[in-house]
Amino acid sequence: MGESSHAVKRPLLNDSKYNALKQSVTIILPAVGALYFALAQIWNLPKSEEVVGSIASLNTFLGMLLGVSTKSYNKSDAKYAGALVVRETEEKKIFALELNEEPEKLENKDEVTFRIENDTGSNPIVTE
Repeated sequence: MGESSHAVKRPLLNDSKYNALKQSVTIILPAVGALYFALAQIWNLPKSEEVVGSIASLNTFLGMLLGVSTKSYNKSDAKYAGALVVRETEEKKIFALELNEEPEKLENKDEVTFRIENDTGSNPIVTE
């Protein structure tokens, strides 16, 4: 595997932590808050406003962390399977595919995305 000229950028959270946080923010915490609020009204449970307010505050904070993680992921190299490197010689343009992992790991994926590394000084795609 060839070395890319870009330093590897990693996301804030790995996939499993991101997915767990996303499920907590979008499903679990809102459901727990709604459940406690409903049961507190039916059974006269104590401090329903304080409990639901605390859950909502925690959910808002975790949602912010989720947003920061998403932004970090989008700026990282984690979404790329590698790079399509375009180099120009005096005779021709050379296109090389540099993978971030072994090719065998790609065959079971539904789709992959490649970053374009263009050392030609021009756009490799010309439309006229």
